[in-house]
Amino acid sequence: MSSPTSNPLAPRPSSSSLTRTHGSRPRRSAVALLSSLWIACCLVLIALAATTATATPESTTDAHNNWAVLIDSSRFWFNYRHIANTLSLYRTVKRLGIPDDNILLMLADDIACNPRNSLPAKVINNADARLDLYGQGVEVDYRGYEVTAEAVIRLLTDRLSAHFPRSKRLLTDHESRILVFMTGHGGDEFLKFQDAEELGAQDLADAFEQMREARRFKELLFMIDTCQANTMYGPFRSPGIVAAGSSAKGENSYSHHMDMDLGVAVIDRFTYWTLDHLEKLDRRTAGNASLADMFKSFTWDKMHSTVGVREDLFERGFADAKIGEFFAGSRPVKVTPIKADEQVVAVDADKFQDGLGHEHIKEAEVRPSPAADVRRDGESTNEHADVGDLDTSVAYIPVVAMTLFLGLMCAITIL
Repeated sequence: MSSPTSNPLAPRPSSSSLTRTHGSRPRRSAVALLSSLWIACCLVLIALAATTATATPESTTDAHNNWAVLIDSSRFWFNYRHIANTLSLYRTVKRLGIPDDNILLMLADDIACNPRNSLPAKVINNADARLDLYGQGVEVDYRGYEVTAEAVIRLLTDRLSAHFPRSKRLLTDHESRILVFMTGHGGDEFLKFQDAEELGAQDLADAFEQMREARRFKELLFMIDTCQANTMYGPFRSPGIVAAGSSAKGENSYSHHMDMDLGVAVIDRFTYWTLDHLEKLDRRTAGNASLADMFKSFTWDKMHSTVGVREDLFERGFADAKIGEFFAGSRPVKVTPIKADEQVVAVDADKFQDGLGHEHIKEAEVRPSPAADVRRDGESTNEHADVGDLDTSVAYIPVVAMTLFLGLMCAITIL
């Protein structure tokens, strides 16, 4: 038998083809490695952007999303104290940091311009008329005959036309905390509006329930200063609400003191002692002050009535609630360049007259101003650190540059 022999005519693999075959493996490995690095950098960039986008609102929600609805339902000169109650709370929440854009102020009468007013264009709440509540940039959103029971319900539930002014709307969301304060003449489960109509407790409870279903608040503090005030929160059923009233069923709410020149009472007891507590706080201390402790301090000797608090609907526990969560906010300070040789007056609101006109006034301190920026203690100069802000974008420049470089290297290698 003959052994098989190789065919002399068969083509032999050339050395160049062998070189290409073995040389393609390192090239493929390099391409795979660079592609993996490029994909990894892209994933890191996406993760950083997603983290910033989700974390940013969390740090600003509580600071910028507190709202106040302050309602005076009474008109006529002899109800002077009800307007003063509302303006007193208005001044205090502004001092504690809630901006006017987040305050809805409803005054049923313009007492400041009443012809009986011996202090023209002024409203006071203190015996010596030292503090003017009306002359410090007051922005009244609803006045006179605009203040009705229907207007209150529409404001709370946002059942308003598309062309209704934004400045007169409660533009809250599911992360908002809202303070609702009402004062006027009331009775068993009703609040009277301008001696013409009534807002019932059940109507108010339904409005709060609609707000909850529409996710218009996270938590809500309801305070009412009227006769038989505690009956107004009986029908409430919506989680996240804590309510306080100045008097029990069958009891009256009383004024604190009167002004002899005006001839009328200028503030009610419930509002007076609320201010007495709040005016000892600033924005920093309000964040640690207990809301429950404030209401516990409202004794019979101070009020001459039974202050009531309903806390069973407040899910996280009333003992954990802080005053600053409802009465305070964080009002950002815009950065304004200042010349190096100028001076700025540093004003601490707590060193001036408090909301009751008490005399702990301190002269303003003058200090050289920095040329770069001006900011309040504990505040950032930016309202929101969004993803598109300059500081955040600058942090991504090295990652973006590396990603583009690796992508270019991959393209060159493949070609």
